[in-house]
Amino acid sequence: MKHPFHLKAVWNGGRNSEGHIDAGGLKTVISIPQEMGGPGTGTNPDEMLLGAAATCYLITLAAMLERSGITPQELTLESEATVDVTNNVFTYERITHKPRIVLRADVTEAELAKTERLAHKAEQSCMISRAVAGNVTIETVPSIVTAEFDSV
Repeated sequence: MKHPFHLKAVWNGGRNSEGHIDAGGLKTVISIPQEMGGPGTGTNPDEMLLGAAATCYLITLAAMLERSGITPQELTLESEATVDVTNNVFTYERITHKPRIVLRADVTEAELAKTERLAHKAEQSCMISRAVAGNVTIETVPSIVTAEFDSV
């Protein structure tokens, strides 16, 4: 089964103008980021690729944990992208995902180990990671901790 996704875009003007995109749940202004000499309004392709990779990874990880019977008390993610600009050539080099997974205080060693494996496997299973494979290096640096309960 195939699932089509659609996006409509408008860009009136030159390099330092801004445009608009509408992709159903994503409606926003777009422009070149300030770091690359643009106006920096709205979002940009670099942030959107990072957002696609991060949300795909996070949703994939949540689904894999659920299927494995592991319910995190908290699941958060920080992701960072690196874009190289050499001789006016822009290259999206790397994405690093840093998930923080908080498990219950009485988690077993086996559950901790499985959570660690799944944190890495989710990156390999995510369709966005697979789509950019060979072009962008993607790494995962998970932090898996157990919840601490305050005794009163």
